[in-house]
Amino acid sequence: MGVVTVIAKRLDAIVGPGVMLLYPLYASIRAIETPSMVDDQQWLTYWIIYSLITIFELSCWKILAWLPFWPYMKLLFCMWLVLPIFNGAAYIYEKYIRKYIRLGGFGSSVSNYTEDQRKILQMISSDARKYVAEYIDKHGWSAFERIIKAAEKEAKKP
Repeated sequence: MGVVTVIAKRLDAIVGPGVMLLYPLYASIRAIETPSMVDDQQWLTYWIIYSLITIFELSCWKILAWLPFWPYMKLLFCMWLVLPIFNGAAYIYEKYIRKYIRLGGFGSSVSNYTEDQRKILQMISSDARKYVAEYIDKHGWSAFERIIKAAEKEAKKP
């Protein structure tokens, strides 16, 4: 029974490095090798949030030392961020971070576009987004919509 008690008390130290570091490192390397931007977003956001948690811990270590449940809260939160069934990091990015990002680089303003237009621009890669935003600024949103409709027609052809 003593071994089970020790494992239960130090679960964060046993499972934590695998959940918070090893699996995210492996998944980040896999994400780099895929052409999809979705997994890149998940893992870049995870590392940003994990870094913020670490800075918080380093800054407030005297207070956190008095909270015996802190390591378990951190472990549960990181599991929510990491596990593919939750994709918590991507959720935080979508709900809280993305609205502060300016589309098209530093010179462009998000306020120029409607909510639907912003959603369309956010679905494409950041490199393509830059060129699309420049095209829209130069030719107007209606010209871009015509391109989208032409591409949809082309995709439907057998």
